[in-house]
Amino acid sequence: MDVLAIARWQFGITTVYHFLMVPLTIGLGMVVAVMQTAWVRSGDEKFLRMTKFWGKLYLINFIVGVATGLVQEFQFGMAWSEYSRFVGDVFGAPLALEGLLAFFVESTFLGIWIFGWGRLRKSLHLAALWCAVIGSWVSAYFIIVANSWMQHPVGVELNDAGRPVMTDLWALLTNNTALAAFTHTVLGSLVVAGMFVLGISWYHLWRRRHDGVDTIDADGRVVVGQAPEAPGRDRRDHAVWLWSLRAGAVVAIGAFVGTVVTGDIQGKLMYEQQPMKMAAAEAACHEGSGFSVLTLGDPASRDCRDTVTLIEVPGLLGFLGKGEWGADMPGITDLETQYVDQYGEAIPDDALYGDRAGSEVQYVPVLWVTYWGFRLMIGLGGIVAAGAAVALWLTRKGTVPDLRWPMRLAVLGIGAPFGANIAGWIFTEMGRQPFVVVPNPDVTGVDGVYMYTAAAVSPGVTAGELLFSLITLGVVYGIILVVELFLLVRYTRGGVASAMPELAHPPADDDADDQSGEDDVLAFAY
Repeated sequence: MDVLAIARWQFGITTVYHFLMVPLTIGLGMVVAVMQTAWVRSGDEKFLRMTKFWGKLYLINFIVGVATGLVQEFQFGMAWSEYSRFVGDVFGAPLALEGLLAFFVESTFLGIWIFGWGRLRKSLHLAALWCAVIGSWVSAYFIIVANSWMQHPVGVELNDAGRPVMTDLWALLTNNTALAAFTHTVLGSLVVAGMFVLGISWYHLWRRRHDGVDTIDADGRVVVGQAPEAPGRDRRDHAVWLWSLRAGAVVAIGAFVGTVVTGDIQGKLMYEQQPMKMAAAEAACHEGSGFSVLTLGDPASRDCRDTVTLIEVPGLLGFLGKGEWGADMPGITDLETQYVDQYGEAIPDDALYGDRAGSEVQYVPVLWVTYWGFRLMIGLGGIVAAGAAVALWLTRKGTVPDLRWPMRLAVLGIGAPFGANIAGWIFTEMGRQPFVVVPNPDVTGVDGVYMYTAAAVSPGVTAGELLFSLITLGVVYGIILVVELFLLVRYTRGGVASAMPELAHPPADDDADDQSGEDDVLAFAY
């Protein structure tokens, strides 16, 4: 068993799992904050109900995300100590800012929001939520700053020991790779949140139709009803789901358009900083300007001789890479020769690399992973935007069709933006192999700041130890996943009443200002 392979699988699995929670937390937090803002400004109870319901699901996801994210930092020391030693003088600043500033603000104000219902003035309570949401965005930014330095190392110089030392914090924080990646990630998170809200809202509108609560008139317009025997399933309940669905669709469409713009910016930066990654994403074996829509080859091979391009758009690759239609972009075979000439065919004979010095280097990433990861990211995002547009059209008369299959498609569609985000992350990380810190001295002006992934693993760790931790984490994460899905499904099916028990037992005073959840402060998070 190869220690490096197991270590990479372990970090990849735990990171992908954690990344299931991150975009939903970032995106849904903003959506809930806007909903509560609408309630505070208007006093309309439907916005209160929306805030309470979606806020409940937001908290479930946030808690699980924190639990799974803690493992990431331990892995740096346990499985990747050589990597941590190499980047420690740079990573210390953004990771410390993330933990001590951003995460502290996020968790503190989220606690105030959870236990502040009915205890704080509405404006102060709302401000606490906005601080928590902004804190989560700032936290994400610092993490992306650290990751983007691995993609584009700036603001450093090499010390006598051959390790990078930060010399310019501002250059690190304003890394153009980080700025592009952050905006792309945030917009992708909003797509996730939009489709999450849309799918669940569709389900509840369909249930109201299926149970006969809502009907339609001769013109196909909704006739809103209510079910007195079911707490919360009144006329306001219909407004909650219709407003949520249409808001989710608008968010998903708008954010997808934003990801297209930011993704184009990222692609041009990647061609400048990591041309091999983008050439692999296009299966562009030779210099040219054609964009591959469909290329097939042997998944087990990295040899361009095994690839066959079936569908190609002439000239498009030049536009994506340089903004010039028809401009020639470098191909894999030419870039591989350049990498070998610049960095050699083997890991350098250097004390930094230990017993892995001299081992052969493969400069071409796994083509089928980068190629299809790039297309899944774009394709799933496009499906989401199209589905959201259809949802807006179908709900123009106030409800959804009384058919089961569209409801199932809407619920299944919740997973599409998650898949797009994960595919994009895998493409980004797998595409920079064989480097864990990518060299681009022509761009940064600092030569020698790079590290091979093969040299980043802890020297004292064994394959058995890593395999044990991988299996253990897999079992624990599997249990956590079951718990999260159980909670999400339970509170989703329960509707607004699951987040607002007072709907089943209304207080004697019906003043809207008192309907803020004071009676259920300790009922699962608030």
